[in-house]
Amino acid sequence: MLRVKDLQVSYGAISAVKGVSFHVDEGEIVSLIGANGAGKTTIMHAISGLLQASVGSTEFLGTNITKMQPHGITALGLAQVPEGRRVFAKMSVQENLSLGAYLTKSKDYQRIYDVFPRLYERRKQFAGTLSGGEQQMLAIGRALMSNPKMLLMDEPSMGLSPILVKEIFRIIQDCNQAGMTILLVEQNANMALSISERAYVLETGNIVLEGPAKELMGNENVKKAYLGG
Repeated sequence: MLRVKDLQVSYGAISAVKGVSFHVDEGEIVSLIGANGAGKTTIMHAISGLLQASVGSTEFLGTNITKMQPHGITALGLAQVPEGRRVFAKMSVQENLSLGAYLTKSKDYQRIYDVFPRLYERRKQFAGTLSGGEQQMLAIGRALMSNPKMLLMDEPSMGLSPILVKEIFRIIQDCNQAGMTILLVEQNANMALSISERAYVLETGNIVLEGPAKELMGNENVKKAYLGG
């Protein structure tokens, strides 16, 4: 479904991603894990069109999207939930959701409210008044309004309490079980690996390990570096 080949991304003279290749098949949850500065978010931005790769290619459903603009990539069915719970604070919950449907013109808010009942309760509130967990739900809901075939999710657990982290990951699993393919970037490696089919481990812009998530959870190097082992 998604295939990234020899991706290189630089910030000026600094090489942030150094020839990364990986794939995500339809119906999978695949995780990219690694420490801060490993290149995870840079890869997500390159896939979604927010950054231009200096070398390499990205294909989605057989279409080369390497040089496409973000709105064109979204129109193909690839949506991103950005890092940091980015919502429009002075717009209502429902107005935020409507922005996610600017390409499809969907008005099916109830589909999102069925997934996130709390958003229905707060649909007229300004997004800036929501809790951190509710803002993350809104960010996910806004991406789902475009009826994507695949979601890119960047650090969905960042800054949330353990209880909310569990809820967000349950929602990710529910979306996947409903047919959504997901590429997940996470520092919470335990949670990411626990819900993923496969995973890739990044260090300083390179993939250093890859394989089934359960196998990586048992890998001694991964345990020591990322799982508190």
